[in-house]
Amino acid sequence: MTVKTSISLTDAQEAFARKLVEEGRYASLSAVLQQGLELLRSETEAKDAELAALRALLEERAKGPFLSMEESDQAIDKMIAEFSERDLADDAI
Repeated sequence: MTVKTSISLTDAQEAFARKLVEEGRYASLSAVLQQGLELLRSETEAKDAELAALRALLEERAKGPFLSMEESDQAIDKMIAEFSERDLADDAI
C-alpha cells in the first residue's frame, strides 16, 4: 500500500533527487525518497540493535564480580606480559 503525502525539500535536495532521476538511477522522485527512507530505517534499526546489545552487556557485567583498581591494574599488567611473550615467540618463528 502506498500513501500520498506532501513534503518540503531544500533546493539542493530537490536538485540532487532530480539529478538521480535524470541519470536513470531512479524512476521517480518518489523512488529516490523511498530509498532514502529505507536507508534511514535500516540505519536506525541497526543502531537500536547495537544500543540494546550494549545495554544488555552492561547489565550482565554489572551482575558479575568487580575488581578493585589494584586488581584491575594487576590483571592488565598480566595480559600485557602474556601478549608480549606470545608476540616475541611469534617473531622468533
